[in-house]
Amino acid sequence: MSCAKQTEVYQGKKVLITGGLGFIGSNLAHKLVELGADVTLVDCLIPGQGGNLFNIRGIEDKVRLSIADIRDESSVSCLVREQDHIFNLAGQVSHPDSMRYPLVDLDINCRGHLTLLEACRRNNPNAKIVFAGTRQVYGKPAYLPLDEQHPLHPVDINGIHKQAAECYHLLYHNVYGLRTASLRLTNTYGPRQLVRHNRAGFTGWFVRQAIDGKEIEVFGDGLQSRDFTYVDDVVNAFLLTGASEKTNGQVFNLGGERPHTLLDFVDILLKACRSGSYKIIPFPTERRSIDIGSVYSSYDKIKRVLNWSPTISLAEGLRRTVEYFKQNKNHYW
Repeated sequence: MSCAKQTEVYQGKKVLITGGLGFIGSNLAHKLVELGADVTLVDCLIPGQGGNLFNIRGIEDKVRLSIADIRDESSVSCLVREQDHIFNLAGQVSHPDSMRYPLVDLDINCRGHLTLLEACRRNNPNAKIVFAGTRQVYGKPAYLPLDEQHPLHPVDINGIHKQAAECYHLLYHNVYGLRTASLRLTNTYGPRQLVRHNRAGFTGWFVRQAIDGKEIEVFGDGLQSRDFTYVDDVVNAFLLTGASEKTNGQVFNLGGERPHTLLDFVDILLKACRSGSYKIIPFPTERRSIDIGSVYSSYDKIKRVLNWSPTISLAEGLRRTVEYFKQNKNHYW
C-alpha cells in the first residue's frame, strides 16, 4: 500500500494504541500522526517495561495520552469507545521475568487483553483490532523457516500467555465477530527501543553495550540463527493489517530479509558503532532452559495477502538505530 493510500485510510480516523509509550507503539504513533490520524495513547508506565515519555517527543501536542492500565475495566471501557482502529501492543515482554513472576505475567498478558476485548465487545464491536503477537508461541522449531502452520509449543510462561492472548483475539472474532488480527513479531529492533536492561531481549542491550564501548557477551557458540525486523517495517505491517478486511481472524508471521547468526549481528553492530567488542560465554542456567536454538520465520503469508516484506537491511537498520541512540542516549540509558 502506497503512502498516499495509507493516508487515505487513516486520515481523520480515531486510533487507540495500547502500550503507546513503548518501543513499537510510539513509532506507530509517530507514523499515524504523519498520516493525519486522531491518535490516543494508553500506557501505564510499569517500571522496566519500556514506556518512555521521550518516545513521543515531537508529537506531544498532536496525540492524547492516557496513563491507564488495560486491566482497569472502567478506564478501558471509556478509551475504546468510538475508536476506528485499536493497535493492541501493551504487555510484559520479558521471558526471564515471566519465569520469575508467572502470576504477574498472567495478569498483564492474559487478563489485560481479555479486559480490552470485553470492553470492545460491549462498547465498540466495530473497531479493527490488531494484536502484537510473538514468534515465541512456536517454541523450539520442528522445521525452518517457521510458517503459520507450525505447531505451537512455547517454552516459557511468557510464550504461553502470549499464545493465550492471541487466542482470545481470534476467539472474539470467531464468536462475536470482532475484526481482530495478530502479527507474530520476531526480534524487532530500532529507535526508541528499551535498552536499560537485557531482560526484554538481546538486541537493544547489545546496541547499548556497543555504543558504550563495552564487551558484549554472546551466549553459546554464537552460531544460532535469528531474523531481525527493523521497527519501520513492523509499523508498516501493522498499518497494512489494520487497513485490510482480508486480515480479520488471521495470524501473520513477520520476519527479516534473511536469517543472521548472532555473531553476524554483533559484527554488523560493532561496525556501525565503531566501538565495543564481544566474547562468547556459556549459557546461564536460567537462559539455557528456555533457549530454542536457531529460529527464523517465513513471511510468505503476509507477503501474499498484503504484499508486505521487509525493506530495511540489518546493516542499514543498525546504522539508523545506533545514530538515534548516540544522539539521545541520556533519555534511554
